[in-house]
Amino acid sequence: MKWHVLDTLAIWIKEFASALSKQVPTLGWIPRISEYGLLQRAEHPEIIADSFLEVRYFPLQRGYSFAPVSWATREGKRVYSRLAAQTQDVTGSPLICTSPHYIEVAERWRGPVIYYVTDMIVAYEGQNPRRVRRFDKRLCGKANLVCPNSQRVADYLIAEAGCAESKIAIVPNATRASNLLNEPPTTPLPFPVEVAALSRPVAGVIGNMGGNIDWLMLEAVIKQTPWLSWLFVGPTVDLIKDISQAEARRRVIKSGERVRFVGSKPYGELRDYARAFDVAVLPYKKREPTYSGSSTRFYEHLAACRPMISTKGFEMLLHKEPLLKIVEDAAEMTAELERLRALNFQDGYEELRWQTSQHETWEARATQMREALKSRM
Repeated sequence: MKWHVLDTLAIWIKEFASALSKQVPTLGWIPRISEYGLLQRAEHPEIIADSFLEVRYFPLQRGYSFAPVSWATREGKRVYSRLAAQTQDVTGSPLICTSPHYIEVAERWRGPVIYYVTDMIVAYEGQNPRRVRRFDKRLCGKANLVCPNSQRVADYLIAEAGCAESKIAIVPNATRASNLLNEPPTTPLPFPVEVAALSRPVAGVIGNMGGNIDWLMLEAVIKQTPWLSWLFVGPTVDLIKDISQAEARRRVIKSGERVRFVGSKPYGELRDYARAFDVAVLPYKKREPTYSGSSTRFYEHLAACRPMISTKGFEMLLHKEPLLKIVEDAAEMTAELERLRALNFQDGYEELRWQTSQHETWEARATQMREALKSRM
């Protein structure tokens, strides 16, 4: 029996699939979408170096889920055949679908089907909400188990996609078990060499430095905390359509020597930065689909055990105090930074974060999904 994960393009799904592969035989599938996907046949197997996950890259026709293309190309059947060819027991092998657009594959699958919903896809820019809801409804009907990563996504699936509550098991995002510390730290750990000279204390931001960050608020906080250095770890290439926010990001990038941007880092290296921050900042701007999802950044910082400050831009985080501090605006964030400064950045919740982090791993999530499927079969 082999578990298939269709697809593992997103890093958080890749991490989940890697953890699952430590428990059961698992194969991740990664599409290479192109205008000429239908004319291509070759698959390319690979073992991903830092996660040891077995994956297969496969060609996929652009627009494969749209009616005219799907009817003409029968891509759903072709993808199904690819997966079936890689397992000896299709009827006993679970298929994890991570996108509603794979509905035609799911409806052909003869084994257990899990719909693993890691984002509010219906809210994606460029998507047709009515079309996504239609796919969600079909996939919820076919699936034996539906695993949204937040309560808000679960509520949407029940209310708008007609998903039976009995099928739902919420599986939030997480962190690697290898990121967990052996004991709660009393001080931040040393920074990686490239930023070792950055003056402490340091506030850190990890993740995609795009439109889901409130750059105007951050700019104000940076100006109000001249005693504090800032370190941003993540890509800054995404276009921000809000001109005022885009201009604020540009100004923050050019703030000076106490504000450093180091660009993208491999997932496995993020923990070294998170552990070294005096305080972690999660400056989310309230917008979909971010607001309704599950914050991977939170779990990375949770494992590092450092104090955290978050805005109200992520619904799930509103329920996580005292593991972090929720603030309303720049004034409240500045006040909390000043409070932590007076405490030498020891907020008293280091051990609680450490204890909580022991159960918030991708390995735990994989076990949770397996047990949830078993209970529904």
